[in-house]
This record gives sequence, C-alpha cells and structure tokens, in this order.
Amino acid sequence: MGSIPDPGELTELTPPSFDEFQRQTSLMTSCTLLWKELSDHFTSLEQNLLKKSEAIKRKIQTLDEETKESLHELERREVTIEGSVKIALGKVEVSKEAAIMALERETAGDGDEDGEVDDGEGLLLKLKCFCLKMDSLGLWRFVTGKKKELDALRTQMPLALAECVDPARFVIEAISEVFPVDKRVDKTERGNDLGWACVLMLESLIPVVVDPVFGKSRLLVTPSVKERAKKIAETWKASLEERGGIENVKTPDVHTFLQHLVTFGIVKKEDVNLYRKLVVGSAWRKQMPKLAVSLGLSDKMPDMIEELISRGQQLDAVHFTYEVGLVDKFPPVPLLKAFLKDAKKAAASILEDPNNTGRAAHLAGRKEQSALRAVIKCIEEYKLEAEFPPENLKKRLEQLEKGKTEKRKPVQVPANKRTRANNGGPMPPAKAGRLTNAYVSSFPTAPTFVRSPSHAQYPAPVPPYHSPPNMYGSRSPPTNPYVYSPEAAPMAGSYPGAPLTYPAYGGYGNGMAPAYQQAYYR
Repeated sequence: MGSIPDPGELTELTPPSFDEFQRQTSLMTSCTLLWKELSDHFTSLEQNLLKKSEAIKRKIQTLDEETKESLHELERREVTIEGSVKIALGKVEVSKEAAIMALERETAGDGDEDGEVDDGEGLLLKLKCFCLKMDSLGLWRFVTGKKKELDALRTQMPLALAECVDPARFVIEAISEVFPVDKRVDKTERGNDLGWACVLMLESLIPVVVDPVFGKSRLLVTPSVKERAKKIAETWKASLEERGGIENVKTPDVHTFLQHLVTFGIVKKEDVNLYRKLVVGSAWRKQMPKLAVSLGLSDKMPDMIEELISRGQQLDAVHFTYEVGLVDKFPPVPLLKAFLKDAKKAAASILEDPNNTGRAAHLAGRKEQSALRAVIKCIEEYKLEAEFPPENLKKRLEQLEKGKTEKRKPVQVPANKRTRANNGGPMPPAKAGRLTNAYVSSFPTAPTFVRSPSHAQYPAPVPPYHSPPNMYGSRSPPTNPYVYSPEAAPMAGSYPGAPLTYPAYGGYGNGMAPAYQQAYYR
C-alpha cells in the first residue's frame, strides 16, 4: 500500500495570478470561436454539396426528359417518314400525269400559252402551266414581267409550285440567272433589281416543301438539291468581296441570300456573326425581324436593337423589339419620339442650304411627312394610341400636305396687265412669240414645285434597283429611312429618291439633344 504523506509535507495551493487567469480565459474564448468557425465552415460545405447534388439531380432529370423527348421525336420522324414519302410520291405521280397531259395539249395546239392573263384564275393557270412542264426559265421571264401583279403572284405562286415534280430544284433553277451571281449579259437600268422575284419564289416554296405529316421541322427537299443549295450559299458568300464587302452589298441581294438559307434550312451556326451584320445593314426591310429569328439571332437581338438605336434607326428597332418580345426593355414610345426629333432635325438642316431654297423646302417637307406617316403607321400597327395619341401627328401632316398643295397652285397673271420685266413697259401680244424676231420676255418664270407623291414613291434618278414591292417591303429604306409602307406595293416605274444622311439624335449618338417646342413631338 502507498504511504500516506505527512501533512506537514503538503504545500498550500496558491490561486493563479490575474494575468494567468486572463490568458486562460482568452485561450478558451479563442478555442470556442475557432470551433464555431470550423462548425460553420463544415455546415456551409455540407449545404453547398447538397445544393450541387440537387442541381446535378435536376440536370440529370432534365437530360433524361430531353433524351426521352428526342428519342420520341426520332421515333415519330421514323414512323411518319414513310407516310410523308408516300404522300410526296403520290403528288409526283399526279404532277407527272398532269405535265404529260399539258405537253400533249400543247403539241395538239390546244394550249393558250400566249393568251392574256386578266384575272387571278388566268394567272394561276399560266403559272401552273410553267410549273407542270418544269419550265423554270419560262416562269422566271413571266414572273419578272408581272411586277404590277405582285399581290396576285404572292397568292397564286405556292399553289402553282405545288404542281412541280420537284419544286425545290425548280425554284433554284428559276432564280439561277441572277442568284447567287447575276449572269445576265444585257442589263437595263430599270431591270437590274430582280431580287423581289427571287424572294417571292423562295418564300412561296416554303409551304410547298413543308412535311405534310411532321410539319415545318422537316422539309421535303432531296439531299442532292439541299447540297446544291449549300453550294449556292457558299458561292454567294465568296462573291461578297467582289460586291464591295458586307457594307456595300445591295439589300436585295442580302434579302435573297438570307431567305435562301431559311427556305432550304441550311443556316450554319458558325456564320451567325455574318448573318447579324447582314440583318442590321438591311434592318429596314419588312421581313428582317422574322428572318433574324429564323437565322438563330434571337439571343443577339438586344445588342442588335441597341446598335440600330445608336445608328438613328429607332423605327426599325421598334419592329425588332416587338418581334422578339423586348418591349419592356426597349419601350417603343420614346424611340418613336426620338425618331421624329431626328427627322425634324434633319429637315431643318436641309432648309439651311443657301443654294437651292425652293428645292430644300420641298425635300425638308417631304422628309418630315415621311417620318410622320411612318410613326402613325407604327402606332396603329402596335396599338399604341393610348401611350402616344396620333391626333397631333395627323394634324401636323395635314398642315404640311396643305402647304404643299398651296405651293403647287399656279400664279394667275391677268392678260391685260402683262408688263415688260426690264423697264415696266407693256408686253407684246401673245402671237409675237410666233414671229421670227419675236420679243422674248425676261420676266422670271414662276417657280415650279414638284408634286410630292405618296411617301413610298419619289421621282428621282433611276437607281440600279427598283423600289421594293409589297412582299419585298420596306420600313425605312436607305433612300429615305423614314418611309414605312409594308402593305402597299409600289407602282411600276417608281423609284426611291437619292440617299440622304441624317445626323444622329443627341440622346443616342452625338450628345446634343435638339430642342423642339412642337406639341406633336411631346
């Protein structure tokens, strides 16, 4: 057993000093805080792992659902393709028999190919005749000579193309004279622009080649024709340098190229930036917003809209915002008001021309009228009357048109008050003008005011392209960026005026916002 210590040997326990107590307390506090910190850290790690695990589970679930949907879609495509092929073959047989009958009638002299086309039914029969015989060149020449009947062509063309044995190949061959490269030898000033005819045929082809069972996601185009369409697109892109690059390529050519891609379903992801530049450069075309979506540019739309605004194309930006549902991000009313202010500022700058005050006044008035018509049209199209009442705009437009009409009235000079301009003496009789030594008056003739036609057509030197038709419509074409007439097809022989540049609005470009007091801009 252990020995019991002697009580005398026990030393008295002394309490720790105050400093030692503080040190021990601080150490305990530090350990407690460290423990809490470590506990919170591991709790946070656990929560993050749980969140990542849940996110992975959701992704796996989404992937499984997409895989099942894709497999179901593939199965549906595989199941329906036989039915689609049968339908297509049936149509081919019907078209072949109809073509044989048409050729037999033509051989027998029963055809009326050279007859007059005086109504929609006659036009359809004429178009079907070309399509049945797969006479692509004959159809092309016929269509390009019928620009005045563009609305009827747009209605009847899909019905006629449905009669073709191979409508996709037929359209490619029909437009091959001018697309992808213009092969014509003899060109006229009035006949250079045939882009409207190309777009008409390409647009009309879409409902014809859509799969009758599967829908728009599958086009009934043979692999050989699709490969040919891809080569055509590559040829057009390769010819861009010869056309002066993206900045100088003509809008009808751009429109035809983009519609060609959409029609044949040959959009390439690696060319998205090229498509973006082409769309922005031709944004005033009526179909550009829809084409942009079909080209896969939906995610780039905000940047494209901002670029249009910075370039002073607020009206075009409004149409793009409505197409992709970005109205909340880009409110239309401020854009329309900025557009009007830009137009007013541009008109004022034209009036400052000291060399041709009469012509300047005419151009300035025409520019402001075009802007007003375009904005009124936009307000009505998108039902913005509550936010931007158009009454004041219409009154201002009436004032401008009334002033234009008054200026056109000829000055009436009474016959008994004809005077000599140089010395105030009497003028010779009217018949003196027929004499050999007849007196020629030096009295200045009254100024001639050119009648301003409707906002879609203006007499001017003939450009290399015709004015765009209805289906090839425009909102604010470069010849006059304030014209918007998507519905009315231009009359034959009408051409847009010379391009005019407009200074950018201060709020978006040069930082100098013009001050205008007119009530109709508020």
